[in-house]
Amino acid sequence: MALQFPAGSFQRLDETPDYQFYETPRLVTHIDEYAIAAVGEAYRKFLKPGGEYLDLMSSWVSHFPEDFDVGRLVGHGMNEDELRHNPRLSEYFLQDLNLDPKLPLANNRFDGVTICVSVQYLTRPAEVFAEVGRVLTPGAPFAVLYSNRCFPTKAVAVWQALGSREHADLIGLYFRLSGMFEQPQAYDLSPNPGQSDPLYAVVAARAG
Repeated sequence: MALQFPAGSFQRLDETPDYQFYETPRLVTHIDEYAIAAVGEAYRKFLKPGGEYLDLMSSWVSHFPEDFDVGRLVGHGMNEDELRHNPRLSEYFLQDLNLDPKLPLANNRFDGVTICVSVQYLTRPAEVFAEVGRVLTPGAPFAVLYSNRCFPTKAVAVWQALGSREHADLIGLYFRLSGMFEQPQAYDLSPNPGQSDPLYAVVAARAG
């Protein structure tokens, strides 16, 4: 698909190296407890139990339900202290995807990949989505969850310019531009509209 984003679409207010921004651990959650619970239920809905999963752009916590059978969970992030504190991870690696979107992982390895409330920070999203497709097994899901929360100085300009419904369209476009996925589907998973943080998902299966 040939498409040209407007100039500056993937610029940020803060263009200092990302490793500087993330070098201090943030052992906090970025959505409220109701939205966190909704994330767990989304994983239960979209992922099959017992698989090997990649939690991309992870942190000190992954929101898989405690009673959800995770065969193996690989985490990726930008801060080693955060990842070391994550009890669900079987292994982890550090990488700035905005500098190098190539994942150091084997083809067709994972039964599912997740990104939770972090997609807005990708400056090369189609390349990252293509890499996710490469490491997924055919038919396996890539679940991208987002809310209305972000670090505004590090979110890309195109994300900042859009609302929640348009964010789903944008993520859907990332899927299509990657050339690796079937038709994406958008979901409103907000647990208590107007009373807690909203939660949305866009999910697509790796094309066979």
